[in-house]
Amino acid sequence: MDKIIAPSILSADFAQLGKEVEDVINSGADWIHFDVMDNHYVPNLTVGPMVCKSLREYGIKDFIDVHLMVEPVDELVEMFAKAGADLISFHPSATNNISETIKLIKKHGCKAGMAINPPETSDIAKEYLNELDLVLLMSVNPGFGGQKFIEDVLEKIKDMRAYMDKNESVARLEVDGGINAENIKDVSDAGADTFVLGSAIFNTDDYQNTISTLRNNIS
Repeated sequence: MDKIIAPSILSADFAQLGKEVEDVINSGADWIHFDVMDNHYVPNLTVGPMVCKSLREYGIKDFIDVHLMVEPVDELVEMFAKAGADLISFHPSATNNISETIKLIKKHGCKAGMAINPPETSDIAKEYLNELDLVLLMSVNPGFGGQKFIEDVLEKIKDMRAYMDKNESVARLEVDGGINAENIKDVSDAGADTFVLGSAIFNTDDYQNTISTLRNNIS
């Protein structure tokens, strides 16, 4: 499976977001990752569907990967799908009916992902694996960018990869939080194939050089 680099716009310069997204895509990124927080499910407030829609209107045609850290999720699923999302991930504790939320995401033409926080087990993602297109393992506690990678998550990645391989799952295994050029190889070796990076890309002066270095470290 191809390795996907997905810069998180949480660390981008919002005063020129369209150009920032264009620049990282032109520098070799594969997806654009949206961290959506509601100051209710997690203690921060970020972006809504209008920002996604505005990027589409700006001319961004690349894959947009939306991580909903909100509760309840279903109304925002529909709004982000209409705004141009390609994949929508949600937290199982933020919905009353996991299967129905997955069906809703797919009904609106998006791929479906499930996000698991560091203190949580992956059992629920395993339970619904055959309905999912992606499992997102958080490697920081959600809420803020720039946090340090939680090393214990590496074992969870290995366990999830082994389970996915055993069950011949074609879902992607995404990891988000504290990934940088120094630890991305460990995350890849543990079994991840999709990597979300925020400050490790957007806080550098040369996106192309940074993304090239990241790719070299996981190739």
